[in-house]
Amino acid sequence: MSRIVIVGASLAGIRAAEALRREGHDGEIVLLGAEPHPPYDRPPLSKQLLAGQMTRDQLELRVDPGLEAELRLSTRAVGLDVDRRKVMTDLGEPVPFDGLVVATGAHPRTLPGLAALAGLEGVVMLRTVEDGLTLRRAFDARPRVVVVGAGFIGSEVAATAHGLGLEVTVVEALPVPMVRAIGIELGQRCGRLHLDHGVDLRLGVGVTGLLGNGHVEGVQLENGTVIAADLVVIGVGVAPTTDWLEGSGLDLVDGLRCDQWCRALSGGRPVPTVVGAGDVARWDHPLFGEAVRVEHWTNAVEQGHSAAAALLRGEQAPPFAPVPYFWSDQYETKIQFVGRPGPEMRVVEGSVDDDRFVVAFGREDRLVGALSFNRPARIMRYRALIAEGSRFPPPTHV
Repeated sequence: MSRIVIVGASLAGIRAAEALRREGHDGEIVLLGAEPHPPYDRPPLSKQLLAGQMTRDQLELRVDPGLEAELRLSTRAVGLDVDRRKVMTDLGEPVPFDGLVVATGAHPRTLPGLAALAGLEGVVMLRTVEDGLTLRRAFDARPRVVVVGAGFIGSEVAATAHGLGLEVTVVEALPVPMVRAIGIELGQRCGRLHLDHGVDLRLGVGVTGLLGNGHVEGVQLENGTVIAADLVVIGVGVAPTTDWLEGSGLDLVDGLRCDQWCRALSGGRPVPTVVGAGDVARWDHPLFGEAVRVEHWTNAVEQGHSAAAALLRGEQAPPFAPVPYFWSDQYETKIQFVGRPGPEMRVVEGSVDDDRFVVAFGREDRLVGALSFNRPARIMRYRALIAEGSRFPPPTHV
């Protein structure tokens, strides 16, 4: 392959480019980035950047100086012709390729009806560095903050705002935060983090509208309550950015469907010239026996490497079978998760009422996941056990 194009100047895209060079690719590498600035790290957007502990420049990703890749910024992909091997962009001129890495990530979901309030100031969805800087400047005015969504991003924003001494309310439509991902007991424990720090947590109630005249002044809940607000952060999850792939013939089911080598599928069959990496990719995971899509930093790094290898070596490269890992820093608590959630759950270290514990998840007598509060060294041992195919429940204090 003489020219490989990477759509998405993201963490996954950059790591894929570096892996291509390590794998011996000596042809062209072209990275297309929709944003106007070089690739940067996203996890600090909801924590260190908002808290004023990092600057915009400090977010930029370290890139191998010997990468020799062409970076085209402010260039958004709008279409793909797989047969003719061309990426269409908003600049009009197609970009030809011999191999393609799809690394366009994900974008924030919005609330129904929010589009009608697009001109209302003080409403932010956190995804880009500009969003983070907008929030940081807004925090300086000491606003009353309402965060819509008690998932990990929303919870991190709430914790950061509270740490700066701001009045914070969190609104979650589900009766228990993150109940679909981690179950009732652990979801309740995550919710208690907000309550224990004096944050107003409203559960089991949706948002029906935002009030204001030019600038947001309140959040209307479905029970008729109005919460006064000077700043509203929408954190109701993300969706894979695949709109530009519509009509390409590639399989799009909750992301770009890929096989276990991260090769894109078309009609269920792999396309050897196209691979996916990062938040946008939903691939057949050999370890768990299901198609998964993982929206976390570690996966973007690892999948960027694996997709690059598969693009050059096909099935001679190892299948992509990591044990997913992510973390979330909220208040004084580090939450870490490895693997996948499962229907069976057992506390294996400590108690969920404590500040330090580990909970294991199982499926069909197999260990598939583990979640911890403030046990960073221990959780990695469970990650190794999952990779080894250990039975559930695992021995305590492994």
